[in-house]
Amino acid sequence: MLNLHAVRLEFPADSNIIVGQSHFIKTVEDIYEAMVNTVPGVKFGVAFNEASGPCLTRCEGTDDELKQVAVGMVSAIGAGHIFAVAMRGAFPINVLGRIKDVPEVCAIFCATANPVEVIVAETEQGRGILGVVDGSSPKGVETNADVTARRGFVRMIGYKK
Repeated sequence: MLNLHAVRLEFPADSNIIVGQSHFIKTVEDIYEAMVNTVPGVKFGVAFNEASGPCLTRCEGTDDELKQVAVGMVSAIGAGHIFAVAMRGAFPINVLGRIKDVPEVCAIFCATANPVEVIVAETEQGRGILGVVDGSSPKGVETNADVTARRGFVRMIGYKK
């Protein structure tokens, strides 16, 4: 048996998410520490689905609403050994390097504020993420005006001088 599902993730429009795969029960604690040590005061929730033992969804965070958002995302996906972070007051670029450095983290599937669909394979054993659809398809190649707008935007939000 093999079934494929596209699972649309639900999260607030004013937030960003990170979805990844990890391999150990202490994932939520270590991602929590990575988040608060990288962006003090960040509002976030992180949830992780265990893949053995009691197979529970574990969660931590600094914001109850975002904790529930993260739990909702990993529950909808329904795969073991995956995690989701929902955050406000920071962009994924602020924390992604630290999350990638967490020893349990195996892969990052997306880091985005765009609409996301997770492609999930389901077998008799369980579920696993095959990949994600992040945002929309390209509509063309940028023009000189688009280059100017892109460069202006990243400078306006403080990522370039």
